Amino acid sequence: MSVKINATGRRSVEAEVEVPGTPEEVWQAIATGPGISAWFVPTTIEPREGGAVTASFGPGMDSVSTITAWEPPRRFVANSRDDMGPDDPTIATEWIVEPRPNGTCVVRVVHSWVTDRDNLDKQFEGHVHGWRAFFRILRLYLTHFRGENSSAFQLMAIAPEPKSEAWTKLTNSLGLGGVKENQRFATASGVPRLAGIVERVGEEAYPEELLLRLDEPAPGLAHLFAMSMGGQVYLSSRFYFYGGNAAMAAKNEEPLWRNWMGEQFPLPEAPQ
Repeated sequence: MSVKINATGRRSVEAEVEVPGTPEEVWQAIATGPGISAWFVPTTIEPREGGAVTASFGPGMDSVSTITAWEPPRRFVANSRDDMGPDDPTIATEWIVEPRPNGTCVVRVVHSWVTDRDNLDKQFEGHVHGWRAFFRILRLYLTHFRGENSSAFQLMAIAPEPKSEAWTKLTNSLGLGGVKENQRFATASGVPRLAGIVERVGEEAYPEELLLRLDEPAPGLAHLFAMSMGGQVYLSSRFYFYGGNAAMAAKNEEPLWRNWMGEQFPLPEAPQ
């Protein structure tokens, strides 16, 4: 989606998704630390105006914002500058929950900022694509695992370009090359065990993506995707487990997957 610019010079982009649940249930998923961590990245929230929102995208990659409006269960706004350069504007991120008469809600996120420069436009257009991917996880979480305990981990591997070859290597090694949506699957021999249903295969514009709903090793979701950056390919794998055994499943599975990914995609040697 293109950046919108209004008469005051405020620029904005937005993304939305319709999800099952009451406003109160959806609010728990998008405005509490445990709820957000169940479908996004590990996050903490101080639930008040002036409170901090801290989302952790990896070691040393925390995004911190300050809540400027807090109106449960319908709306909150958080402002951030820590992700921007010293000359860039404050970014306001607004979350809105709109109930629908059929027992669902629309969740909308709007990023907005004031500037006369277009240096951030492409970055935030990319954010919209990212939110759409995470919103698919949110919808599955609220559909199948709403309110359950959760535990998650994320792994990142690096491969040389081109992206299509790195993705083919990953999916073929997993035994997931060529899978179709709604197909039952299980990982190949010699790979940590995953089994369940393929919920999504990447669209034509972004084919390097898989979203899986898991029966094994525990009820949960797995999101796999590839992206190019700086002449390399980053292969991301996110695992979310739910229910009473979620924490144990994450504890047991993370080292297995970390070792396997390291064997398949060893880190490049540092130059001497």
